[in-house]
Amino acid sequence: MNAKIPFYEEYKDKIRCRVCPHNCIIDEDKFGICRVRTLVDSVPTAINYGEVTSIGIDPIEKKPLYHFKPSKNILSIGSFGCNMACSFCQNHEISQGKPQTEYMSVEKLIEVISSIENNVGVAFTYNEPFMWYEYMYDAAKKIKENNVDTSVVVVTNGYINEEPLKKLLPYVDAMNIDLKGYTNRYYSNICGAKLEPVLETIKRCNNQCHIEITTLLVSEENDSLEEARQIAEFIASVNENIPLHLSRYFPRYKMENAATNVEKITDAQNEAKKYLKHVYVGNVQGVDNSTYCDNCNKLLISRTGYSTEVFISGNKCEKCGEEINIIV
Repeated sequence: MNAKIPFYEEYKDKIRCRVCPHNCIIDEDKFGICRVRTLVDSVPTAINYGEVTSIGIDPIEKKPLYHFKPSKNILSIGSFGCNMACSFCQNHEISQGKPQTEYMSVEKLIEVISSIENNVGVAFTYNEPFMWYEYMYDAAKKIKENNVDTSVVVVTNGYINEEPLKKLLPYVDAMNIDLKGYTNRYYSNICGAKLEPVLETIKRCNNQCHIEITTLLVSEENDSLEEARQIAEFIASVNENIPLHLSRYFPRYKMENAATNVEKITDAQNEAKKYLKHVYVGNVQGVDNSTYCDNCNKLLISRTGYSTEVFISGNKCEKCGEEINIIV
């Protein structure tokens, strides 16, 4: 289904899309980088409104969100389209292509959310949710109007312009934002984007919703100790309480580099912990990803795989009173 693009400006006989920092010039039947925005009969149009490629029920820890509603389930849903072209994309069939879809109205989505046991809400994920902006905005707004306690989660690359982000944020409870590296070289060569807009998104979201950051450490690309330090220092400059997930890369899509050395990941974790209170490791078996009080080291959340046990009822350690960045 098609929807009119809300953020654009006229450019000669074409338009300039203003949803994301690419600011693509689009023309009749000519798409932007995201492959979903075009002109249809002179109307700026997104072709993926309500078009679902993937839907499932996940532990919220899988997003990954470790400090938001731990041990709960969340309905995960996605469409097609992305404004990056990461060489290692594990969802490239839907991010870079146009697979088969099934239309789901906002009303139907709300009905499905409420029918799932132990479900906290919905996560927009799989492809890049900001490239599903028109539907995501309508859905998030109506979800909050219907039931303010239903959580809206966005799992995103963070590549979004300020105006659409600010319009959406009042209806978002939590985000996991990919900070893919800390150099423009990496963003340009590997992802087809720029670093600075992602850093701005992280800063803008920090005081508006719960956020966690994920960095996939790709061997020989962004897995140096220096880059881990830079990432941790930046996040700490925004808020040292933001959880960071350092995830192990495996060969995917066009990227053939060897899987990331586990020792490099644990070294990066130890380095990041010098600046941040909570740093976790992803895609590595047998590591301790439980959450501890950063003051007294009391176990707050136990995690074994996606099996989670919660020993904290609010956002304060019951042993020492330390305030923890957790929403239970």
